[in-house]
Amino acid sequence: MTRLSHCIRMMDEGIQRMNQVMPELPMAEARLSRLMLMVGTSLEQELALKLKPHKLNHSEFLTMMILYSRPDGSSTPGELCELATQGVTNMTRIANALVKRGLITRGASQLDRRRVVIRITPAGRRFVLKMLPPMFPRVGVMFDGFSDADKRQLDRLLRKLADNLEQMSGADPA
Repeated sequence: MTRLSHCIRMMDEGIQRMNQVMPELPMAEARLSRLMLMVGTSLEQELALKLKPHKLNHSEFLTMMILYSRPDGSSTPGELCELATQGVTNMTRIANALVKRGLITRGASQLDRRRVVIRITPAGRRFVLKMLPPMFPRVGVMFDGFSDADKRQLDRLLRKLADNLEQMSGADPA
């Protein structure tokens, strides 16, 4: 994490210099936005490192987690696109890769044959149960020094930010 802390210091210095040129710069908001992007990138890299031995990428992992967490272990391609924030073409690639590995199936709905249903297989469930627990300690280390109250507050603030971003996406661009 030395690299991340160095990048954060450089970001702080850069924002300070920008503020000297543009005093109207919303420094706190710029700093927080950039900091979240930097931390998010580091989280993605950490996850990629843990997924690599399992020959999964983040979007495939997320698709597996969505299906695993569903009461009946199934979803539609459209719903998976929305929940995993993937386009149709990429979700097709993801589904093809997971079907090929026997982790999911894709077929017609029993209720409406025009509707495609993607379902986690028993092998997919076993795969998740084997793969996920070894990841838990690293997730815990990421939040070392955070009290339960800190975690609740961070959760609340991130959800508040998400609500604001959602409202912005529905508003007319300025």
